[in-house]
Amino acid sequence: MTDFSWLGRPIDARHLFAPERRALLTLLRDLDPAGWAREAVPGWTVKDVAAHLLGDDYGRLAHDRDGHQSHRTAPEPSETFEAFIHRINQQWVDAADRLSTRSLVETLEMTGRQIADLWQRSDPHGSSRAVSWAGADPAPLWLDCARDYTEYWTHRQQIRLAVGLEDERPPEPLLDTFMRALPHTLRDVAADEGTQVQVRVDGLGAWTATAIAEGWSLAPPPSAAPAAVVHLDPVTAWRLCVRMVQPDVAVARARMEGDTRLGAAACRILSIIR
Repeated sequence: MTDFSWLGRPIDARHLFAPERRALLTLLRDLDPAGWAREAVPGWTVKDVAAHLLGDDYGRLAHDRDGHQSHRTAPEPSETFEAFIHRINQQWVDAADRLSTRSLVETLEMTGRQIADLWQRSDPHGSSRAVSWAGADPAPLWLDCARDYTEYWTHRQQIRLAVGLEDERPPEPLLDTFMRALPHTLRDVAADEGTQVQVRVDGLGAWTATAIAEGWSLAPPPSAAPAAVVHLDPVTAWRLCVRMVQPDVAVARARMEGDTRLGAAACRILSIIR
């Protein structure tokens, strides 16, 4: 059995999918045509982002529920994994342009129920496909599940911001998931064994990465005096993890204690495929 202890304690996000989808559908049903047409991320409108989430739904159901393997969707020679993901995402969004917004919402309601049911019936202790930004290949199923939840939450926030709504306070499971990228973020950072780097997010929690013989780990308990502590506000923290805030901006906003080299390295955290 693969040892996933370095990723820290498991997260159970299975119950979060149904309420997250309800929030998305409520948001989308309130949009007027101008809202659907607003840019949510560079190059994609609100409708495009919603279509992308539908593609996520169908991809997950096809692979995990139905065991379907597409023979037409594979990386091209010399294509990086990141480039492959961006290419197939764009192909789906382009094809979904034929859908009306009403059809899109109705279909997201249907697939949302199926996704929630799929995850609710899953075994968190199993293994799953890689979560590349955490350096886990294979990954524990609980991490893949939690990663999936962060995808839906993040894209809903992008839609909210596009239509002039404020950030929601990030829930603790979201940041708990994002922070599982800390060991991978620090993988090339030299430090004596036992050195600890801690990221604290105001009002939500603290995550401590410890240098071990094989790299970095979230398993050891935090010491009373980590070598570096990075204090971040919740909005900066979640936006940093998805690169809506750049690392240098996060460093400027953060309150650092101890070794600033290690603290700045932690602020390079990235919890998405980019």
